[in-house]
Amino acid sequence: MGKSRLEAFSDGVIAILITIMVLEMHVPHGADLAALQPLWPVFLSYVLSFVHVGIYWNNHHHLLHACHRVTGGMLWANLHLLFWLSLMPLTTGWMGENHFAPLPVALYGAVLLMSALAYYALQQIIIQAQGAASLLRRAVGRDWKGKASPLLYLLAIGFALVRPAVSMALYTTVALMWLLPDRRIERVLGSGSSHGEGG
Repeated sequence: MGKSRLEAFSDGVIAILITIMVLEMHVPHGADLAALQPLWPVFLSYVLSFVHVGIYWNNHHHLLHACHRVTGGMLWANLHLLFWLSLMPLTTGWMGENHFAPLPVALYGAVLLMSALAYYALQQIIIQAQGAASLLRRAVGRDWKGKASPLLYLLAIGFALVRPAVSMALYTTVALMWLLPDRRIERVLGSGSSHGEGG
């Protein structure tokens, strides 16, 4: 399978996930501002999840851009990532509908944590497939954001049962860490292409 087909499949799944999440926001029964008030928790949880899914879509694109061939391990690792991302609409809706109650906030964090670990696994499988001269290995470097994110998610899950607001702040912090496009892969691929290495 070529990487273009893998990327197209992943893009389609992610687009469907975003569509499902927005459909969780029901049309208000009323024409005044008061009718919008019950929707605020659902809307805020949607915005946070939209940003997280968007970050995965963006970084997934960069990962595959650095990949020159697709292996069976990559296919399964990619499906593993998509599995955890596919749970985002469920946990997003549950959290919003229950006004950020402790258990839904904790489960939301668990899905974020597993998604982060699945993304890291996919990244490592691509690096291993590329060998010692991996451009992706050079691009991610020490990957402090990739290592810090699961730790912050674990901390947020711990806080969820006692202080859900702290958990939400931590989930938002991770999103803000990744919000700016990660240029490391673009820079390395650009330098690789200029030396005849890139594709």
